[in-house]
This record gives sequence, structure tokens and C-alpha cells, in this order.
Amino acid sequence: MAEVKGEIAKQLEKAVEKKLSAQEIEALLEVPPQPELGDFAFPCFKLSSILKRGPQEISKDLSEKVSLPKTVEKAVSVGPYLNFFVKRDWIAGQAISRVLKEKDSFGASKMGKGKKVMVEYSSPNTNKPLHVGHLRNDSNGMAVSNLLEATGHKVTKANLINDRGIHISKSMLAYQKWGKNRKPNKKSDHFVGDFYVLFNEHAKKNPSLETEAQFLLKKWENSDKETLALWKKMNKWAFDGFRETYNNFGSRFDVWLKESDFFNKAKPLIQKGLDSGVFFEDDNGAIVARLEHHNLPDKVVQRADGTSIYITNDLALTKHKFEKFKLDKAIWVVGSEQNLYFQQLFRIFEQLGFKWAKQCKHHTYGMVYLPEGKMKSREGTVVDADDLMDEVSALAEKEIKKRYPKLSKAEREKRAKAISLAAIKFYMLRIDEIKDLYFNPKETISFEGETGPYLQYSYARAKSILRKAGKAAKKPDLSLLQSDFEKQIVTMLYNFPETVEKAASSLRPHKICNFLVELASVFNSFYHNTPVIKAETPELASARLALVEATAQVLKNGLKLLNIQPIEKM
Repeated sequence: MAEVKGEIAKQLEKAVEKKLSAQEIEALLEVPPQPELGDFAFPCFKLSSILKRGPQEISKDLSEKVSLPKTVEKAVSVGPYLNFFVKRDWIAGQAISRVLKEKDSFGASKMGKGKKVMVEYSSPNTNKPLHVGHLRNDSNGMAVSNLLEATGHKVTKANLINDRGIHISKSMLAYQKWGKNRKPNKKSDHFVGDFYVLFNEHAKKNPSLETEAQFLLKKWENSDKETLALWKKMNKWAFDGFRETYNNFGSRFDVWLKESDFFNKAKPLIQKGLDSGVFFEDDNGAIVARLEHHNLPDKVVQRADGTSIYITNDLALTKHKFEKFKLDKAIWVVGSEQNLYFQQLFRIFEQLGFKWAKQCKHHTYGMVYLPEGKMKSREGTVVDADDLMDEVSALAEKEIKKRYPKLSKAEREKRAKAISLAAIKFYMLRIDEIKDLYFNPKETISFEGETGPYLQYSYARAKSILRKAGKAAKKPDLSLLQSDFEKQIVTMLYNFPETVEKAASSLRPHKICNFLVELASVFNSFYHNTPVIKAETPELASARLALVEATAQVLKNGLKLLNIQPIEKM
């Protein structure tokens, strides 16, 4: 209700005789915690300090003095707040008409028109398969990309494959020693991952393997033919496995970037840093960025032996991204364990004088924990993404078979896949991204409560009502929607575009999750308490069917923003 909010602010500006500007007033306007308190509340505390009068007295005075916009029914003084009630029939007409007219594009805006943004997410290492942590990363990456696209940004979805470095050398060394030139006898990225685990098992007893792996990395950077041939073979196995997992999960990328293409292109930047005093060479010969005077630890940007580390690659790659893609902003979707790293990286770019350094954004998210504790790749205690998807799909299929025993096996499997992916993605997105997540597969699959399947079920329920009703009236009388449930739904539908903009500008997909859960909850209460097809009059039935259709559309649009497939039958 952004336009209504603006109208209220303008009228309040006049009523307070410009002691506060309309912009200041609009920033102060709040949404009351309960619908019965109105649609907007103006707190009078700031005016109290300006006018030297009590906020309650000011609120009462303004309730009698302020002129109401044509969209507002009344303004009521409630303690130190002045609460505004927007006309329900106006909201109903605006919301439902817009939803049914705009359909799949309802909620979209031009807020970011012309802005080019790259969202880099997933970023796996080619020494192991994707795991449950990647699923949280991918869920966030796709949702953030969808939100930005919905608000007019031109988004490039990028995946940086970490295909070189010491970790990759460890899996290669293990294959050299114990692989016996075998070809994959399982999904190929899992096959590669087994050798990384094997290396770490042997390294516990034989620490000299670490030195051998470092030597192998040096050979790779010196383009040793035999080493490169093995690297290409094992990388292809990893890539093939990744693509299959991404396809199953619904992760999409416009650009695939490889660390191996950039690791050796940072030399001009390293030299620039040395020449300007931003970097220095320590006693061991390593190149280090000076950061302590920025309250950050100094950061090694190149090893003493001249080999590259992760940040060496990022120096060259980030410059490439901004220059080649002419970006207005770059976003990295990376877990919270890398918070310090990105503070250091962005500060280095600032010190090197790149103007776009301020447009680098780390979209952080919390760790994923299992009931047993934190995942550890090197010990093989990770829950692989493929295994998790299979497990949750099996749980979903079991639930579907219990509820719909007559479904064919093919249809049951099809629905189970859609429901299981909704379960995982929504579980990964439903809480604030910065919080750690404790993942329990059985909790994700519930058809009730704050879950993806619950939202799909609510959408399917709405579509079922519409199928039973057949065609609705073309011009229903929406002023007939007067029950509390109807008013709540109408208000939420009207607020959906604003919710999308807020989620996009803050890069917080969980705001969409919260909105959808609340909408589904109110809709299901409406469904249980209000006859639709058998309403008291045909006119009321038509109005309620329009409400159901609009609700289904917004549930669908919201789910798609989260990269979740809406399904019409559970």
C-alpha cells in the first residue's frame, strides 16, 4: 500500500504544519501488530519532543484535525499512536483486480530497472560431491536471483567452480596412489569424493602426504602434462556429477567460471599492491595485504613459493566480473564462516582504488548442522545433496501413498519429487538467512505448519475449489467481501508487491516465506469457516471465487520466487 502510505504522509505533513516533512512521516509510519488496529500507525513520540506536548495529546488532536485521503475510512487515536484504516472495498478492488489482470507478473516491479547484478552462488570444489550445505546455498542463490529479477534487475547467475588448489591435489594424489586407473563405479562426483576422504584417512598416519600434495599442486601450476591429464579426467567426473545434481534440484546458472582460468592472472594486481604499499613481502617471501590499520588481520594473498591461494584468484576474477559484465553490483552467496574473508577482500579492493569496491556484497548465511553436529567433508560425515534429496523424496512418497493410495506409481513419484524439493528449499529459506540451521529431514515434509508442502497443499486446495466451481463471474462485486478473513486476505494480496520489493532490497528471501505462511494460514481459516461455492447468494459466491483465484495466484507467484514448483494436485 505504498501509494496510500504516501497520501497519508502528505495529509499529516499539513496537519502538523510541516514540523515534519512528508518523507520523514512516511518513514515513521508503521504497520500495527494486529489487523483490528488498522493498516498504518503514526507514532507521535518524535512530534512530542518537537512540540513539547504529550504524544497521547498530539495523537488525539491529530485524529480530529487531519484530512483523510479518499482511500482512508477513518483515523483513530490509540494512546500515543494515530491509527489509519484503509477502505476495505477499495483495497479489495485494487488487489484482486490487479492480481487477476497481471497474473504471473503480479508482484513484479521496475525498482531495479537498468541495474546489472551478478549473483555468484554454489561454488563447489571438484574434490567432492555437493552436500546439504550447498543446498542451503543454492536455495538462497536462486531465491535472491529471482527476487532481483522480479524487481527489474538484470541478473547474471554465476557459479565459480573451485577446480584447483591443495584440496583438489589431495584427491588427485589419492587416486594416483590407490585408484589403479579405475573408472567411476558410482555417480562420478561421489567417486572423486571417496578419494578425498581416503587421502585424509591415510594422512592421519602419514603426514608426509601433505607435502606430496603440495608438490603435486606445484607440478600442476607448472603445467606438468601427466598431472594436467589426471586433473582434467577427475574434474570431468566431478563436473558431470554436479550437473546432474543441479538439474535435479533446479539450480540454474548463466555463467560458469573456473578458478583455474584466473589463478595466474592476479600478477598485475599483486604488483600494483606492492608498488602502492597496500601489499608487502614478509620474511618468508609471502605477499601480504596490510589490513591491521583497518581493524582487520593482515591477509596473505600469495604463498612464499609463488603458488596461488583462493584470494589470489578472487583478486583477478572480481576485476574481470565488473569489467566484462559491466556490473552495478556483485553479490557472493557464501556461508558465514567466510565473513572475515570477504571483509578483507573488499577492503583490499578499496585500498587498490577500485570504485566498484563499494558495490561488492557478501550475502552471508548460517551454517547447516545435523542432529550429530557439524558436517566435515574430510571425514566423510557430510550428508550428500543427492542422498538427502532421495531420502526426503522417499518420505514424501510414503506420505502421498498414505493419503492417496489409488495414485499410479509414476504420478506418485512425480508429485513426491516436487513436494520433496519444496520441503528442502522452504526449510532452507524459512528462517533468517544469518541464523544457523539444524536440519531434520522428517520435519521438512509435514503437510501442516511452516513447510513447503503446506504451502503447496494450500495452493492445491484453492485450485480444487476453482475446478469444482467452473467459470467465475467476469465482474464480481468485490465490495461484498466483508468478513474478517476476507479483509485479511485482501490486505495481504494488496501488500504482496511491497513485500517482494522489501525482500529484494534487503536480500532476505525469508520475508517471502513468512508472507506465504501467513497468507496460507488465513486462507485455510477462510476455507474452513466460509462457504465459497455454496455462499448465501450467487453474487457473494462469485466474489469469494475471485478471492480464491487471486489467493492461488499469489501463492503461486511467491513459491516461484523461492524456486518452488506449485502443484495443483497433492
